[in-house]
Formats: sequence, structure tokens, C-alpha cells
Amino acid sequence: MTLKNLILLLSTVSTALIGGLFYAYSCSVIPGLTRLSDISFLQGMQSINRAILNPLFFASFMGTLILLPISVWFFKDQSTVFYLLLAAALLYFGGVFLVTVIGNVPLNDLLDGTDLTKLSAEELTALRNKFEPSWSLFQRIRTIASFICIVLTACAAILSRNA
Repeated sequence: MTLKNLILLLSTVSTALIGGLFYAYSCSVIPGLTRLSDISFLQGMQSINRAILNPLFFASFMGTLILLPISVWFFKDQSTVFYLLLAAALLYFGGVFLVTVIGNVPLNDLLDGTDLTKLSAEELTALRNKFEPSWSLFQRIRTIASFICIVLTACAAILSRNA
């Protein structure tokens, strides 16, 4: 296996890992949490947002951000593969990375900096109403963008073998 094929394989796997994470959130974690009371929902999100800050998550989340552009560079001589990977890299950067950094992270920080035990029932409801709709919208955007990135990267991997 050549280095460029290894990088493409790692790009495809890391893209799929992140996409799978966001898909799992969308299919199970978020629907499960939405059924909880305000305090339980907010505590659950605080716990999840703290737990996800770990080396495995960062390796795949940031690894994809790095590997996709490297793949683009390696396949600059195969135009179709190049453009598929370029589209995946740009979409990942804007639709996953930036949405996370500009959208989800500030909401996570807001929630993390709040002592939920000191809030009244009305304040908990207000916090949930401020957090949940926006966070869920950003989550849907990341999930859709990730799915498209997986398709683009997988197509690029298939086509790279035929060129």
C-alpha cells in the first residue's frame, strides 16, 4: 500500500468514525435525552459534553480535519478523486469543524459553567430552552455534513483504485 492510499484509507476511516458518532447522537442520545426532565436533560448533556473531551474523540475529530486536506494534496493528479476529496475537506471544515467550534462548543461551555443545583425550576427550563433547540440544530447540520463527507470520501477511495 502506498503512502497516498494509506492516507486516503485513514481519511475515510476517520471521516466515518466522526460521522458515526454524530449519527449515533442523532439516533439515540438526543432522542433519549429529550424525554428527560429539564434537570436530568441538562445534567446528562453536561456529563456527555465533559466525557467526550478525550484523546479518542480528538484523534478522530482533529485527525479528519488534517487527513482530508493531505488526501486532497496526494490526489491532485487525479481530477475526479481530487475534487471529491476537496469537497469533503471543505464540507468537513465548514459543516462539521466550524459548526462545532462556533455553534456547539459555546453552548457546551455555557452549560458547563452553570451550577444546575442552584437554579430554580423556571431557570432550568429557560436554560434548556436556550440550549436544546440551537444545539440540536447544529447537531443535525454536523450529522448531514458528516454523512455527505463519508459518501464523498468513499467514492474517492473507490475511484482512486480505478484510475
